[in-house]
Amino acid sequence: MRLVIDTSILISSLIKDSVTREILLLPFMKFCLPEYALEEIEAHKMKISRLSGLSLDEIDIILNLLLDNISIVPSQTIQPYLKEAERIIGGIDPNDIPFIALALAVDNDGIWSSDKHFEAIKQIKVWKTSDLLKHLKKL
Repeated sequence: MRLVIDTSILISSLIKDSVTREILLLPFMKFCLPEYALEEIEAHKMKISRLSGLSLDEIDIILNLLLDNISIVPSQTIQPYLKEAERIIGGIDPNDIPFIALALAVDNDGIWSSDKHFEAIKQIKVWKTSDLLKHLKKL
C-alpha cells in the first residue's frame, strides 16, 4: 500500500510516540510527501519541540528515521497537477493543494490525513488513521 501523507500526520508522529508513528515505520507500507512539507516541518520545529518535550536534535533523529520510509517528491513532479488540485481543494484549503497534486501525480492508494478539509474530496480516497488501522488489521 502506498499513501500520500499530509503534514499533520508527520507532525503528529513527531510530537508523540503513537500508532501514527508505528504505522509510518511499518516496512511493508510506502508513503510519499511533497518536498514542500519539509519546509512546513522546519517552520514548526520549535512548536513541535515544545509540544513533544523533545530537543531539536531528537526531533531530527526521529524525522530522519521516519523519512527512511517516506519518498519525498520534488515540486517539478507535482507541478503539472497543481491546477487540477486547486480546482479540487483550492476553495476549501489552498495549503492542501500540493498534497492533492501529489495524489494525482503518483501511483497511490489515497491520502492519509487527519485534516477535516479532505473529507470533502470525492476524487481521491482519503484515509483517516482509524480507517487505516481497520484495513491493516485485515492484512
